[in-house]
Amino acid sequence: MASPKNVLVTGGTRGLGLSVVRRLAGEGYAVIATGRTLSAPLTQLIESRAFEHPIVFEQLDLAVPDSIRHRIGNMIDQHGELYGLVNNAAVGLDGVLATMHESDIQDTLQINLTSTILVTKYASRSMLIQRRGRIVNVASVVARTGYSGLAVYAATKAGLIGFTKSLSRELGKVGITVNSVSPGFLETEMTETLGQESLAKIKSRSALKKLASIDDVAGGIAYLMSDAGVSVTGTDLVIDAGGTA
Repeated sequence: MASPKNVLVTGGTRGLGLSVVRRLAGEGYAVIATGRTLSAPLTQLIESRAFEHPIVFEQLDLAVPDSIRHRIGNMIDQHGELYGLVNNAAVGLDGVLATMHESDIQDTLQINLTSTILVTKYASRSMLIQRRGRIVNVASVVARTGYSGLAVYAATKAGLIGFTKSLSRELGKVGITVNSVSPGFLETEMTETLGQESLAKIKSRSALKKLASIDDVAGGIAYLMSDAGVSVTGTDLVIDAGGTA
């Protein structure tokens, strides 16, 4: 019997990350979900035992970069070599750059870009041993379109897209694909607070006249992780219901 394909999902305790964990577990992957603390929704998913392979939680705080090498190494020692990595964890601190606190700028750069690169560095070593693997970085459409109050966040996501394209060339020779997914405005509890008028304007600007859902984005990530995505690398997959069409 073939060993399960282990996939590490950062920021897998809630929101998009939790949806990715659920989708990949449902498709037969052995998912390692990370976060700073174990959430109630992830606990429920783990305890449901509804999947072929158990979902496990491992603590990982991207705000503490010195711990990343040790934590990734321990996960591999405990659960086996990695097949896939989904870099989903991020912070979206907003604010006008001129008045944004320097510590918030540093935190956003550290978590969204520098620590994500470090996670990839140590996770990809496991894939290099096997000469196969899938890496998916969660970027954002604001990396291309911009958004007032999200200049630093947009910079980190644009950095991830550039990182994706260059790393795909480094790792492609051994059969490892590297892609990014750029969600647009998503249908979440957060968008419900915008009011019907604002939501109607956002939807009217999209080609499909709706918002994408987190499950739509999880589906795109699952495709890139699958055998069907074997020849897709160095690509940024935009999932925004045609908002940037």
